[in-house]
Amino acid sequence: MKPSSSQSVLFATSEVSLPSQPRSAKAPVSNGVVGMLIFMVTEAMFFAALISAYMVIRAGLEEWPPWGQPRLPVETTAFNTLVLLVSGLLMGYSRTLLKKNKIAEGRRWLGISILLGTFFLISQGYEWVQLLQFGLTVSSSVYGGLFYLIIGAHGFHVMGTLVALSYAWNRLGASENQITPEGLFPAQLLWYFVVCVWPILYVLVYLT
Repeated sequence: MKPSSSQSVLFATSEVSLPSQPRSAKAPVSNGVVGMLIFMVTEAMFFAALISAYMVIRAGLEEWPPWGQPRLPVETTAFNTLVLLVSGLLMGYSRTLLKKNKIAEGRRWLGISILLGTFFLISQGYEWVQLLQFGLTVSSSVYGGLFYLIIGAHGFHVMGTLVALSYAWNRLGASENQITPEGLFPAQLLWYFVVCVWPILYVLVYLT
C-alpha cells in the first residue's frame, strides 16, 4: 500500500535532527561585582548617615571648631588627598593593562597604587598621633569624637581594601591559583569607592 502524503511528511520530519539548544550567554556582570555594588550602596548610606549627623550637630553649636581644640593639618592632608587620588587613577590604569592581558605591567602599576594607598594610611595615622598629643581626643569634645568617628571609619575601609588588594596583587604573580582581572575587579571597585569618598570628607571636616 502506497503511503499517503501526510505519512510521508511525518517520516521526513522524523528524520530531521532538531537543533541543539543555544548556550546561555555569559552574564555581563559577575556575582562578585554585583555583591560588591550592593555592599558599596550600604557603605554609601553609612557614610551619608555619618555626614548627616556631623552637619546636624555642627549646626547646633555656636563655635566650630570649639575653642581650645587644636586645628587640623589642612595642608598636609591636602597632599595626602592628592596621593590617594593618584592611587585611584593608577588603579584604573592597572585595570586597563590587565584587561589587555599585560599582566606584568598591570601588576606593577597595581603595586604602585597599593603603595600610595599605604602611604596615605600611614600619613593619616601619624596625623592622629600628633593630634592626640595636642589634646584632640575622642573624649575631649564633640568635635574630637566626630572627627575620629568619621575619619576613622574611612581609614578602616582603606586598611581593609588595601589588605584585599595586596592579596590580589600576590595572586597575580602566583604560578598556581592565579587571580584573573575580573576576579580582581570587585576589590578595585571598593578602592574607587574609598578614594571618591575621601575628598568629600576632607572638604567637610577639614575645610568647612
